[in-house]
Amino acid sequence: MDQTLLLAIVVAAAVGILAILLILRRDRRTVAAGPVESPFAISTEGEKRCSACGMGNLWTSRTCASCGSPLAG
Repeated sequence: MDQTLLLAIVVAAAVGILAILLILRRDRRTVAAGPVESPFAISTEGEKRCSACGMGNLWTSRTCASCGSPLAG
């Protein structure tokens, strides 16, 4: 095997291992920092909240999908 090819394989392996270690370190820091707020907005437009259990239901629903209580409106 040519020495330059062997050197290229060793360098590529070292870069790969370094990348894996950096990714694992980043993930550990993210977990240690606590829960992350979702980047997606939560919309309750068009929903009715059940007064009994707090479940969000479609505005066309007459009863709660979770507990079956009648919904106002």
